[in-house]
Amino acid sequence: MILTLEVLQARLRSLLNDKKFLLVLDDVWNENQAKWVGLRNLLRSTDGFSPSKIIVTTRSLNVASIMSSIPPYILKGLPLEDCLTLFTKWAFNDGDQTHYSNLIRIGEEIVKKCKGVPLAVRTLGSLLFQKTDESDWIYIRDQTEIWRLEQHENDILPVLKLSYNHLPSHLQRCLAFLSLYRKDEMYYSDKVIRLWMANGLLEHPKQNQEWEDVGKRHLNELLSRCLIQKERDFGLYFTFKMHDLVHDLALDVSQKECKIVNSETETVDENVRHLLLCDDKLVKVPHVLEEMKNVRTIIIHDVLVESKTFHESVINLCVSNFKYLRALELWGSPSTALPNSIGTLKHLRDLDLGGCRSIRELPRSFDKLRSLQSLNLGYTGLQQLPDCVQRLIELRHLVITIKATHLKEIRAGCWTSLQYLVLYECKELECLPEGMQYLKSLRTLVLCFCTKLVSLPRSLKFLTKLEHLAIGCCVQINLKMEAEEEEDKDLQLSLKTLSLDNLYALTDLPRLLLQGSSSTLQQLRVMRCPKLSILPAWLLNLTSLHKLEIEDCGNLSALPEGIDRLTNLRELTIDGCPELSKRYRENGGEDWHKIAHIQKVDIKD
Repeated sequence: MILTLEVLQARLRSLLNDKKFLLVLDDVWNENQAKWVGLRNLLRSTDGFSPSKIIVTTRSLNVASIMSSIPPYILKGLPLEDCLTLFTKWAFNDGDQTHYSNLIRIGEEIVKKCKGVPLAVRTLGSLLFQKTDESDWIYIRDQTEIWRLEQHENDILPVLKLSYNHLPSHLQRCLAFLSLYRKDEMYYSDKVIRLWMANGLLEHPKQNQEWEDVGKRHLNELLSRCLIQKERDFGLYFTFKMHDLVHDLALDVSQKECKIVNSETETVDENVRHLLLCDDKLVKVPHVLEEMKNVRTIIIHDVLVESKTFHESVINLCVSNFKYLRALELWGSPSTALPNSIGTLKHLRDLDLGGCRSIRELPRSFDKLRSLQSLNLGYTGLQQLPDCVQRLIELRHLVITIKATHLKEIRAGCWTSLQYLVLYECKELECLPEGMQYLKSLRTLVLCFCTKLVSLPRSLKFLTKLEHLAIGCCVQINLKMEAEEEEDKDLQLSLKTLSLDNLYALTDLPRLLLQGSSSTLQQLRVMRCPKLSILPAWLLNLTSLHKLEIEDCGNLSALPEGIDRLTNLRELTIDGCPELSKRYRENGGEDWHKIAHIQKVDIKD
């Protein structure tokens, strides 16, 4: 007899009525909040709900946040000693391990590769059960892709594959692409997003979204499902790693589209689209690459820096064979010039020449790279940014290092899509062009080690989409920017974060930009600004400010009077500011009561 949902619900109520119960929901994947609310309401309709408990286990932080009324408990990896105990239990019959000290030593190395994951320990231990030949153990220890090993239903790899199968298709593509990196590699979120963009892996943006926002959302989804682990947050980007087993998963599901090539590589599958060339013994392009035609990504890492011939042969191979190339990373190449034929790479979207200090000019054909979205010219030997770069109208991300005293004037209609601009180590640069006002799409501006830069152009007030401004190690800059015209008083800007670091000449904050962003600024960070002696009273107009960090500003003696009016301020950090620390510390500080309303206060001497 098939029962209707209503009848089943009625029976459940009758069973639980007047009873205290413990309900365990194991390995939950459903992220539909409406269904959980429905279940919760059903259970609450029983009289015994109050003293009862529900435990949910899941590998998705999204599920945990939807279903939990308290912060989730995140399980950590097992300690090595416990992992060894578990491993020997599965690898040996009781007591047999005492007869195989040689295998136990190899087993310890195997267990370390599992990094505290009990199911992985059990899986590899069970694979070695009743195998006493040392070669079998060495094979497991040295296996870099354990997906090749036979797996049973409840082992770790099928379980991880289940996690993968629950991903939407766009996240499956993005995760698979991460197998292009080596195990234990540090990933940089901004670089990963640009490579995803270049290869068309992202879900299409929704209304009022940019491609970069989609990439960030995808990374956050992978974080929430514990498929990647954040290492350090730098504000504008973060670093993350991937567990070895998840890397194996990504490698398995990439369908051989990603390949790491070193000096020992003898074959490359014809389906490979993304190549990482890495090995300091790699002094020439492997012959197997010369027959390939459909490569989309080339990244060079840790190749012998002095091998100029190798780098130039890679570039020539890209130009001659890889007509559909989307991303080319030549970080630190000793090449002195790019071939003029590089202009034939009409599909190229991401070009990274960072650290190519011997490149002093770009070829005439450079403006033919009309699809280019991301261009890294940081740490290069360029004297000036050539006009051809301004003609790249699809550019969204641009990093510049030049030796000139002035950046060429930016013309109207140029870089209309530019989202992210970094001027790095432009040590002779004295000013920014007023034409910055034409960068209407700019959301992030970073100025770093521009040691002769003395001010910001007032034309920045026209950048209504600018969200993040970071200025560091510009030792001569001062930011005194007051309202001078009537329209300045009603500016509607969008700054969310402002970071000022190592600005030795700084005496004023940029009032024009901050007051124009009074309803949007969320984070203000001021570090190592020894001449800054006062925080202005108008800082209290920043009604959305929720995080304020002040570090190593020894001349600051007080926060603005009335700081308790900043009701959204939730985090305050004071470090290396003796007068501030003394005045506002919790125990004995004369002005502690003025900041006592702030949820998180961290004050260090």
